[in-house]
Amino acid sequence: MSNEGKKVKAHYRGTLDDGTQFDSSYDRGEPIEFTCGAGQMISGFDDAVKDMAVGEKKTVHLEPSEAYGERREDLIVTFPIDQVPDHEQMSVGDKVALSGPMGQPIPATITAVDDEGITVDANHDLAGQALNFEIELVEA
Repeated sequence: MSNEGKKVKAHYRGTLDDGTQFDSSYDRGEPIEFTCGAGQMISGFDDAVKDMAVGEKKTVHLEPSEAYGERREDLIVTFPIDQVPDHEQMSVGDKVALSGPMGQPIPATITAVDDEGITVDANHDLAGQALNFEIELVEA
């Protein structure tokens, strides 16, 4: 029996290899709802839920290729300061949205600001990291 193509609800706790928790649906008190296998979740999470039964719990370790991918240097871009509106209000660590090829927003983080330009990193915060998930399927 497969959950592929079904709307499912799952609770999860996500941790890095050093034990640092980066996300938990338990803490929010609400499971995540998604269509299994539809690409709404990272591939390793989707694969883990595919064959689970309601009420089952499992722990999975995902390599970056099954999660948010490796960090890519081509996603770190410096914009000349004169091309950045409101640059005076920007500082390192700020989250900004870049515009993708189809006008879709691409989240990025400012990593450097100087008189020449502003450098942004559009890599996902968890890119390049192995992730661990405790998953509990609550509805399928």
